[in-house]
Amino acid sequence: MPGLLGKKIGMTSVFSADGKNVPCTVIEAGPCVVTQIKSVEKDGYAAVQLGFQDKKEKHTTKPLMGHFKKAGVTPKRHLAEFKDFSEELNLGDTITVELFNDSAYVDVIGTSKGKGFQGVVKRHGFGGVGQTTHGQHNRARKPGSIGACSYPAKVFKGLRMAGQMGGDRITTHNLQVLKVIPEHNLLLIKGSVPGYKGSIVIIEK
Repeated sequence: MPGLLGKKIGMTSVFSADGKNVPCTVIEAGPCVVTQIKSVEKDGYAAVQLGFQDKKEKHTTKPLMGHFKKAGVTPKRHLAEFKDFSEELNLGDTITVELFNDSAYVDVIGTSKGKGFQGVVKRHGFGGVGQTTHGQHNRARKPGSIGACSYPAKVFKGLRMAGQMGGDRITTHNLQVLKVIPEHNLLLIKGSVPGYKGSIVIIEK
């Protein structure tokens, strides 16, 4: 799907036409520059590669510098590919947040906040062992039994346990576009999107 790279600014709230206070996320969407155009004949599939946020040349590897010079653009910090753009694009073209002027809903892809090593109650929503009487004093948030007693006498693969939580690639579907502010490259989306303030997200139509 066509889309843009953006940066999550944070959350705020706006008033709708009927006077309701709606929570929303502010995203700096673009401007993005076309750095490569892939074709079925040469690459096996058709796509457009976009670059977002400028980067210093001294922090860019020589292969990437050649890639950007071929496109005639300055080095970019983040790259992503998108398919099915309706208009014909050329190397060096700039795509702004106005891409979403006619979009009522978008999908947002981001990396969720990392929460470190967490137990089963926080990580999977376990209810704990229940009662805390009859001698139980230190097992309120424990997972309980994790395997059978006799047969098959093993712990099955994929059993939900404590472990690393967060830091995953998350896609949030069908978020309503509340407002597009092209003069500041801002996109206001109803609700929350994955990631921390300042994180890079992908917005797709």
